[in-house]
Amino acid sequence: MAETTVGGLRAVELYYRVIRNISTGDPTFFQSFTRLNTPGLGVLQPESFREVAEVTTQCTDLFRLELLQAIEAVNKFTERELHFEWVTVYMPVRFLLEIRADRTLLDYCEKFEIPTGKLCFTLSDRLLMERDGIAAERLQALRARGFHFMLTDFGADNCPLMRLADFPVDYVMLSPEVIQYIGRDERANGAVHSIIDFADDMGAKPIADGVTDSRQAETLYEFGCSYCAGPLAGSYMPENQYGK
Repeated sequence: MAETTVGGLRAVELYYRVIRNISTGDPTFFQSFTRLNTPGLGVLQPESFREVAEVTTQCTDLFRLELLQAIEAVNKFTERELHFEWVTVYMPVRFLLEIRADRTLLDYCEKFEIPTGKLCFTLSDRLLMERDGIAAERLQALRARGFHFMLTDFGADNCPLMRLADFPVDYVMLSPEVIQYIGRDERANGAVHSIIDFADDMGAKPIADGVTDSRQAETLYEFGCSYCAGPLAGSYMPENQYGK
């Protein structure tokens, strides 16, 4: 898939939102969101193209374009002296399974002169369906190179929680479905607390998604979740809107 423009816009376009430290309110990470600008179908959101793309090798071509833009953002955020630990970019499981995945990623980092630790690859719960151990081994090998990994939509209705034991990710992003339980009653709060404790016990730092108000954030912090994303933390914006 070549880098092209559609109506003067990039065919593949990344937007970014801040993930904040709950205790300080400071920006800590940047999470990317991809949209496709197409000549025939208009603007496509991830829910419209991810599943279709991952059936074929098209998803790995798309990943390389997304990776280039994420690396570009890392360099620009650094030049503007923004303080952040890493920027995320979505990685399809199909790419993780490629034999030369580690070499490919290292080549990108060397070419554009960025530390591997400035990239965090987000993985969908599709990862949890892998049962032959290869994905887990590749993930661990890339972590050893300094890259970070975050599993998204953790705790959603269709997410098999126990499978997290097989995949050594650095972070899990709690589904907005989980956050909606906060404050319902003592039992619901206990369920949220248990999910956070479980992730922490697995060595994965929890990040809450879909946080809308300070009450939710304070409760999450009391339960041991240090980071949040969502309306309270800020919406997705183009890279050039940060650090002006």
